[in-house]
Amino acid sequence: MNKNTWIVGFMLFAIFFGAGNLIFPPNLGFSSGQFFWPAIFGFVITGVGLPLLGIIVGSLDEDGYKGALKKINPTFGVIFLVAIYLTIGPLFAIPRTGATSYEMAVVPFLDKPSAMSLFIFTLIFFGITLWLSINPSKMVDRIGSILTPLLLVSIIALVIKGFMLLSDESPVTADSNIYTGNTRSFFTGFTNGYNTMDAIAAIAFSVIVISAIKGKGITKETGLFKQTAFSGIIAAIALGFIYVSLGWIGSRYHLTQDELSNISNNELDLGTYLLTHVANATYGTFGKLLIGAIVSLACLTTATGLVVAVSEYFHEIFPKISYKMYAVVFTLFSLVLANQGLSSVIAMSVPVLLVLYPIAMTLLLTMLLAKFIPTPQLAMQIPIFIVTIIAILSVLQIQFQIAPFMDHLPLKGESMEWLLFAIVGYVIGLLIGKDKEKIVYS
Repeated sequence: MNKNTWIVGFMLFAIFFGAGNLIFPPNLGFSSGQFFWPAIFGFVITGVGLPLLGIIVGSLDEDGYKGALKKINPTFGVIFLVAIYLTIGPLFAIPRTGATSYEMAVVPFLDKPSAMSLFIFTLIFFGITLWLSINPSKMVDRIGSILTPLLLVSIIALVIKGFMLLSDESPVTADSNIYTGNTRSFFTGFTNGYNTMDAIAAIAFSVIVISAIKGKGITKETGLFKQTAFSGIIAAIALGFIYVSLGWIGSRYHLTQDELSNISNNELDLGTYLLTHVANATYGTFGKLLIGAIVSLACLTTATGLVVAVSEYFHEIFPKISYKMYAVVFTLFSLVLANQGLSSVIAMSVPVLLVLYPIAMTLLLTMLLAKFIPTPQLAMQIPIFIVTIIAILSVLQIQFQIAPFMDHLPLKGESMEWLLFAIVGYVIGLLIGKDKEKIVYS
């Protein structure tokens, strides 16, 4: 590893570490209580392991996921990537960065938060985002060399004081409706990791990483794969450490019944509330400034990375519109949605994530297998098709109760009902397509 690998790794960490990465771990820690460790282990698998896998798999083809998915099915590749980029872009993830920054960096200093204060803040936030995004060639060094060290120092300062404050505290009592044992807690943490959007964001961010590494003079496939893997591991270690630390703090921070009622009655986000109050308890008034700095830096770097990734992708498939125009349009659209508020943005994104994540996980695993095992096209097409149907039906049952048979599928209680179907589909595809042309990612 060299200096450039560290810079790209830090840049990758910074663009991954955004809104959800801050608020979901302490929320999980508080809710899981005495079952914190199995819950956070599950969370880290989907919140760290899958994004790392996503970045590495993206380097299997010299054209990234665009080229890799074309080998599976060109039409599916375009539809899936458009859905991914819109989800982690202007529809959900980018607006969430602005809304979270406002709630955690500004609201604690306001007597009466208003729609106008939200608009003014998000206008400034997305203005800076656009400025950072408009020249993507400079983004890697701006984020990897400058913003990431500031972000890491701020987070570590909060974590150290949090450990000192809460080291003698016992775990809070777990939510008995959800966390009923180690196994259930693990799978609850596993599915909660979806909310970070990082596994599907990895599909988008892999383009940035590969471009950055190529920009440093590494173009051969073996070197590209190696440097991508090292950069991903650096980001994964940093993410894992922070997730566990913030989650542990949440699991030890006791709230009174009045505080819980206040959170419920005012529809406050639990993770946001916990982080803000931990910062205040550890650093006093300075704590509010510290958490504001952490949130603003984290969300700004993520928003910038997302705008760049989404704009570059759409410029590739519709080149008549310039990259800069895409960046402006997606930033303005995100500004509008961010002004709907954090809770609304999160609520709207959950059903979409429950559909996309099983498909993404199936895709990543089958592509990784194809790296080592010559795989017929059908062995990738069949499981992806089946999992897509299962994921859509599962969400329809959750939202509208129109597919009751879904409740009786194996692993439904763990929200993993798609897994067995993916395995069976893969095996069927191998058998049917054994004499046909194989997909190989060299």
